[in-house]
Amino acid sequence: MLLERSISGPIHRPVGGLGLGNWPEVILGLVYPPVCAVCHQHRADRDQGYVCTTCQGSVRRITEPCCQRCGIPFSGKIIGSQTCTACRRDSWAWNEARAAAIAEGITLECIHRLKYQKEPWFGTFLSGLLMEAALPRLIGHPWQGVVPVPLHRVKQREREFNQAERLAAPLAHALGVPLETNRVRRREATSSQTSLSREDRISNMRTAFEPARSPQIHGSWIIVDDVLTTGATTDGVAAVLKNLGAERVVVWAVARAILEIDLRPTRQG
Repeated sequence: MLLERSISGPIHRPVGGLGLGNWPEVILGLVYPPVCAVCHQHRADRDQGYVCTTCQGSVRRITEPCCQRCGIPFSGKIIGSQTCTACRRDSWAWNEARAAAIAEGITLECIHRLKYQKEPWFGTFLSGLLMEAALPRLIGHPWQGVVPVPLHRVKQREREFNQAERLAAPLAHALGVPLETNRVRRREATSSQTSLSREDRISNMRTAFEPARSPQIHGSWIIVDDVLTTGATTDGVAAVLKNLGAERVVVWAVARAILEIDLRPTRQG
């Protein structure tokens, strides 16, 4: 698996983030210098999401070669356009999916702490990681909007926020397109996907989403989620967008979970 071990530089707060600290916070920082919320050893400030450059350097970013459809990385040296066995077997509503990093180590810890321990500062680090990977591939295309994967209203009430929405907002701002939080809604409060098999995940998501409003749409759209596993959740959202009239839908996630599936590439054509 060809993965880039270090990132190009420290990730700072992206445009459209939570805003600058006030003067009391600055003064307090001079007396008590902020430290990394992960390793608790090195200095890290709010603009870095309190993740130091050393911890940022342990992130494993996904690079080529990877499946041209779902973006899962391949092992070894691959020449030419390739798709994985899973994408040859399955039919997806989205046209392309990509993730910034492997869902492990620092990256996965920050995602879990953002979602389950309500530590919002990690959203700055994670959205910066997403934008660093996504913007070079997205800038210059006429996108109509960015759609964060919605939570069911019960789960959002319990969690008090939607992590996908927090990650998607800076990306939408950087691209200059609307953040569409009321385009798709979750119809069913599905059980956790983490313990399900690939087949069960796909089946579980097929009827989980519906249009939140009826107006037809057109053009190209972006779906954002925190972790891409089988692609089933984002496929359910993409199916709704396609049924509303979207012509192209791409998926971007902060992290990609690597399941025990056949990752052997299959040459196209």
